[in-house]
Amino acid sequence: MNEITIADKKIGINHPPFIVAEMSGNHNQSLERALKIAEAAHKAGVDALKLQTYTADTITINEKSGNFVINNPNGLWKGKTLYELYQQAYTPWEWHKPIFERCRELGLIAFSTPFDETAVEFLEDLNVPAYKIASFENNHLPLLKKVASTRKPVIISTGMASITDLDLAISTIRDSGCNDIILLKCASTYPATPEDINLLTIPHKKQLFDTEVGLSDHTLSIGVSIGSVAMGATVIEKHFCLSRSDEGVDSVFSMEPDEMRILVEESSKLWRALGKIYYGVTKKEKSSVKFKRSIFVVEDIRKGEEFTDKNIRVIRPGDGLSPRHYEILLRKKATCDVKRGTPMRWELVNT
Repeated sequence: MNEITIADKKIGINHPPFIVAEMSGNHNQSLERALKIAEAAHKAGVDALKLQTYTADTITINEKSGNFVINNPNGLWKGKTLYELYQQAYTPWEWHKPIFERCRELGLIAFSTPFDETAVEFLEDLNVPAYKIASFENNHLPLLKKVASTRKPVIISTGMASITDLDLAISTIRDSGCNDIILLKCASTYPATPEDINLLTIPHKKQLFDTEVGLSDHTLSIGVSIGSVAMGATVIEKHFCLSRSDEGVDSVFSMEPDEMRILVEESSKLWRALGKIYYGVTKKEKSSVKFKRSIFVVEDIRKGEEFTDKNIRVIRPGDGLSPRHYEILLRKKATCDVKRGTPMRWELVNT
């Protein structure tokens, strides 16, 4: 899989992880707050800010009974109708332009998750550089075709999707003209626990579908996200808010600015630590080699005297012969007088 470029950022195993701050509905229906979230995301060092583009009417209908009422066991959004939740959480479409413009001023990539075909048309007018498909939409084939027809990179959250589901989604996108696909491992629980994540799926998914793979992380800390980099994740998405105390619609499982900054820094460190397959002495270790063990004379020895476990030992520093020669040297004789503290050399040995 070749690396993918979104705006001016290259995404792939040879580049630091691409970090996306998901605003979602954490603006609490305030454009001023939305702009402050963009500014805080920039200060935290993320690569991109992502919005969601929908209205309550493009996702569901205004029905207050039965299947349209949320009955979430963990209590998040419990009792709301779907329509009520989306009315509270949606980002007004007229806000997209000023938010995107502010991101451009900051040097921050901005894109969005469309939830229907009209949202794609709207976002095309704003010239977004990429699209995100939410886990709950990864079976929405008409939407996938519409997004793929733009020929822009597509990031897909894979929550709740089987291998068969993903194969259908990916083939739909590729058949519609788009080959730049990034799959995000995702547990569609809010919040998620580490046990929900199954990071070992990341390299398997990358090999199985020949795509870039990352993580959409709904856990309450940064450890899972950082660990995903070791498994090959090249994109990390985290929900983002100014403060969880603001009680935004997704703030319970969102990162605050200081946490996001640490995620950016530590995930980059882990990526740098991956390096390459390498054995032996690194450049920076060369000066430390002398502190490894080697064979030294530890008692004065006369010419012709045997080397024994009493007069030679494996000790620090590393200036003498390698310890692998120790048993070979025992019972050999000295070619000359040797003083205590002399590193062993072959010229001291009568072979």
